[in-house]
Amino acid sequence: MSTEHPRRAAVTGIGVTAPNGLSADAYWKSVREGLSVLDRITREGCEDLPLKIAGEVRSFDASTLIEERFLVQTDRFTHFAMAAASLALDDAGLGRDDPEEPFSIGVVTAAGSGGGEFGQRELQKLWGQGSKFVGPYQSIAWFYAASTGQISIRGGFKGPCGVVASDEAGGLDSLAHAARAVRRGTDAVVVGSAEAPLAPYSMACQLGYAELSTAEEADRAYRPFTAAACGFAPAEGGAMLVVEDEHRALDRGAPVRAIVAGHGATFTGASRWAESREGLARAIQVALEEAGCAPEEIDVVFADALGVPAADRAEALAIADALGAHAARVPVTAPKTGIGRAYCAAPVLDTAAAVLAMEHGQVPPTPHVFDICHDLDLVVSQARPAELRTALVLSRGLMGSNAALVVRRGGDSAR
Repeated sequence: MSTEHPRRAAVTGIGVTAPNGLSADAYWKSVREGLSVLDRITREGCEDLPLKIAGEVRSFDASTLIEERFLVQTDRFTHFAMAAASLALDDAGLGRDDPEEPFSIGVVTAAGSGGGEFGQRELQKLWGQGSKFVGPYQSIAWFYAASTGQISIRGGFKGPCGVVASDEAGGLDSLAHAARAVRRGTDAVVVGSAEAPLAPYSMACQLGYAELSTAEEADRAYRPFTAAACGFAPAEGGAMLVVEDEHRALDRGAPVRAIVAGHGATFTGASRWAESREGLARAIQVALEEAGCAPEEIDVVFADALGVPAADRAEALAIADALGAHAARVPVTAPKTGIGRAYCAAPVLDTAAAVLAMEHGQVPPTPHVFDICHDLDLVVSQARPAELRTALVLSRGLMGSNAALVVRRGGDSAR
């Protein structure tokens, strides 16, 4: 480990498999333009369920991206993660099949529900045909750790690997876990999350969430921070990033796209949205402290944007509590309203959007939102040009986790 420079966790690769794009470039173009891909769910077996609107990854063909030997062992959520990991590794210029030193690269993912579609299929075989018709991969494909395992096996990565299971905010927690591993000596970590919650079994499990939107019109299903807020529309897909030691990246000629500078996490209890105000504000303060960042340095906030009136109010107040007078001036955005909320993957997609926003100098808009009823400078209608050096990404989970992440623009010196 270098004694001359502190180790900083740099984002060098971004891979996306989202409802609005199967690459970082396609995702950013859609997000920047404020396009919405929310639509009626078309997955087989979902026609009669109360949930009607979601963000589907409609053009994804796993067989063209992933080897057959992995496909048969894995669920759709792992297919998304493996495809995004390959894109991130390519973007970072890191070899997947022959890493320089296998023990120097780790994998960390966050997962909410695991492989529901694979599990449903095998359980149908069990009850319809008998135990002899259940495949051996039922024991692993549903497991929330499957994506970490398969990405590490496929890439030959033998460094620190793990899975974060801390509610939807786990997407940000996984990035913090990866950044800390890098600061402690790991060369690189492939990190992120992907979800596939739109199979009938998975959807039935979600129907108990009071925060889930059952609106039947796509343009009304997910409208946070408005008087018409009626919950969130879910989504599938996700994003993976490559996070590595900044100086290692520079030495090998890889562009440093961003620095993971600070993280904070708290817990305030399931659906206790009023209490989440204090918890989220504390998470923001801890993230700022770790980043050595003053509130007025935050140039953009990517909001959690649950779409539940009490939760939206608590978030707006938490931003004001943590950022003080600067809260009235900082632009806030929630591009996820155009694609849906992909559980643990949602804040990772937001982090990818934050990095891209800083690179392009534009704050993307919040689709479907125009009648704002909270004291926020929410960006709507179209992207807003801005000098962006530091972004704050927020996330809360339905079970009570809160997290905040500070990301600095690549190329900026430590402050």
